[in-house]
Amino acid sequence: MLKGKLHPYTTTLLATTALLLAACAPKPTAPVTGAAVSADNIAIKYEVVGKGEPTLVFVHCWTCSRASWDAQATHFAPRYRIVRLDLAGHGESGRERTNYTIEAFAADVTAVVNKLDARQVILVGHSMGGPVAAEAAKQLGDRVIGVVGVDTFYTGFPMPKEQKQVDAMLKPFADDFAGSAGKFMRGFFGPGADPALVDRIAANTAAADPKMAVNAMRNMIAWSQRNDPALLETLGPRLRNINADPKGDAKPLHASVTLVTGAGHFIPQEKPVEFNRVLDGVVTELVVPAGNK
Repeated sequence: MLKGKLHPYTTTLLATTALLLAACAPKPTAPVTGAAVSADNIAIKYEVVGKGEPTLVFVHCWTCSRASWDAQATHFAPRYRIVRLDLAGHGESGRERTNYTIEAFAADVTAVVNKLDARQVILVGHSMGGPVAAEAAKQLGDRVIGVVGVDTFYTGFPMPKEQKQVDAMLKPFADDFAGSAGKFMRGFFGPGADPALVDRIAANTAAADPKMAVNAMRNMIAWSQRNDPALLETLGPRLRNINADPKGDAKPLHASVTLVTGAGHFIPQEKPVEFNRVLDGVVTELVVPAGNK
């Protein structure tokens, strides 16, 4: 069950149209991998599949990788060009960075978009990837026709405000990163999540570089303190949000929010069919006005 901005009839119509288009669309070519050089000379690995406009650029969450978007690449590649990348310090990208700020991660996205010369872009960012996408939109300007936050903005999740609160939140990760990070991630899943999925994501996080991960989380909190919601307001109608509603009792906290019932924080992985249906409608909403300009 989906809640939020889109009217049920509109959602059904858009989703049905998207499915019909997908059935008629040619199969995408095989994925092509490459590397772009970020502003600080870090190599950023990316993967491209599909053709057409717009280019959908998927930005993963904290300690994850471009593999997080497997189900989305398969679904959307028949109709659009799909780009997935590993942010610096993640996946196959370079790890030489010393300060993993949101702005530096955004430069990773910008480097890939520039290398591919994408002219009409929708940035889709999960969790930490949401702030990264918002910053990348600033860097890329009017080439970005939409930013889709995935359980990252207007979630009601309280960010620490005082430095002592930040330090207290991060201390367990500094003391025992693998144990604390794995436990932390397990708490983000919905009640019906596949145990194998939970185990895999928790294990991947526990295996991340602790120095990078703690530094990135500290910078993510600092970014939120500086920019949320001020930067979101500058995005205006370009911003959409797909948020989790694990128990089915949540209310959208902003007009831009659509809720996916039964999903925890990892909506694209837990509920890929439902997530893809909502994103289909969001992309259609964003592309049609852009095409009429």
